[in-house]
Amino acid sequence: MSQDRTALLGAREGDEGIIRCDACPVLCRIRPGRAGACDRYANRDGRLVRTEPLLLLHRTLAAGGATVPFLEAAEDWQGGIAAARETFVTGIGAGTTYPDYKPAPFIVAAQHAGVDTVTVVTEGIFSYCGLKVKIDTDRYLGPETATVRVEGEPVGHVTTAEYGSQMLSLGGVRHLTGGSKKEGSTTCAAMLALCEKAAVEVTIDGGARLVLQAGQAPIVDGVPERRMRVGCGSAAIGIFAQQWHGHVDEVIVIDDHITGLLSEHQAGKCLDIPPSGIRLRGRRSTPGRYFQVADPGTGWGGTDITDPLAVIERIDPKQAWPGLRLLLTSTTGEEHLYVELDEGLRPVPVPTPPAVLRTVERIGENCEPALTSILFMAGAGGSLRAGVTENPVRLTREVQNGLVRVTIGGAPCTLWPGGGITIMADVLRVPEGAFGTVPTPALVAPIEFTLRADLYARLGGHVGHAIPLERLLAEHGEAARHEPWMAGNPWPAP
Repeated sequence: MSQDRTALLGAREGDEGIIRCDACPVLCRIRPGRAGACDRYANRDGRLVRTEPLLLLHRTLAAGGATVPFLEAAEDWQGGIAAARETFVTGIGAGTTYPDYKPAPFIVAAQHAGVDTVTVVTEGIFSYCGLKVKIDTDRYLGPETATVRVEGEPVGHVTTAEYGSQMLSLGGVRHLTGGSKKEGSTTCAAMLALCEKAAVEVTIDGGARLVLQAGQAPIVDGVPERRMRVGCGSAAIGIFAQQWHGHVDEVIVIDDHITGLLSEHQAGKCLDIPPSGIRLRGRRSTPGRYFQVADPGTGWGGTDITDPLAVIERIDPKQAWPGLRLLLTSTTGEEHLYVELDEGLRPVPVPTPPAVLRTVERIGENCEPALTSILFMAGAGGSLRAGVTENPVRLTREVQNGLVRVTIGGAPCTLWPGGGITIMADVLRVPEGAFGTVPTPALVAPIEFTLRADLYARLGGHVGHAIPLERLLAEHGEAARHEPWMAGNPWPAP
């Protein structure tokens, strides 16, 4: 156990040293030497303490503003002027603002680039939170709106696909609190694991079985994905038409969304590629672009096709000719087939010529690695804002005006427009151990509000509870967890 939080001292109950913890609505009665249901607070010698250390992030600024990793700065810095170390106090291990009338656990006054700033630090209890999951794959995962399950319990749904990726929406208040107790606890546990970058297996009704892990390749029905497609079938035609010209007479790029046919495509027309007489199944859109050539699946290009020649509806003998060279490929180049038409205009597989094989390899070269991305999304409501100011709407307005920087464990957040403070953060940019749960059920996450000190006073902030950064370091620095600032994250300057 790390830090004493006298501001979080719960009510004493009886002569057995039991403390009632008021850090969340569960109101655990904690005996001496024991922790509460969330494992975040414990009773140590009759005092309520936070079980995890406060996380402090550091970066060292050299002369001219260059950043030096703080752990190495002392021995590596060769400049004539001593490097200055900056410290950011995160909400990780800080404790919670709940119940609403409490100021945030830490309101830290510091200077940045000569400007007086305040960072309000707390851990939020988020019943209104969820995850947006981006899965780089063309494989069919399940019908849109299909239920996503963990251990048989509904935890989310399939949402609209994006370019080269399938999307899931997980969590949310209806799954956390609107269903059975088991549904809520399963949803909360799965979200916590995904936020902490662990692997979670999910199933989709009428679709696939997936293993999801932030920053790792998605595993679809036991097979790890390798590549994110370079583009749809039509886009691939546009990109590689010039490279195919002279080496093949026709190309079909099979894709669940838009299958491309080179000779009909505008790119083929610009290269004066003659009609091949090959007609595709599906619904013809603009020239060279076909929809619904097959059903969705885990085969070629996200279709259910295992025999690519099945996309050919017919071959027109008035336009086709013996010896016609045809390449069929998926949008990732992982599957390809090279055929030539015989005297009966039947496609016959033959070895792929080296020049054509190089074009297929070029498709693969242009595909990015398939990854799973997890974005934590939450609405910062009453408890959080009341811990910042006595008039919460002022905080909301200044966040929306861009004058207050909101971070999750120091990680940058995307702020959704419109009312309230609705934010998203990439869990890979959040330090380890940032998330937790309470049994309500809800997710616990760090949150920090950084703004100018004069603005904080104007919006009615709890100025009387602010402490200088130097004092915080003196009182809590020894027990705190110290880590370098995460590379790539912008410093939260107001």
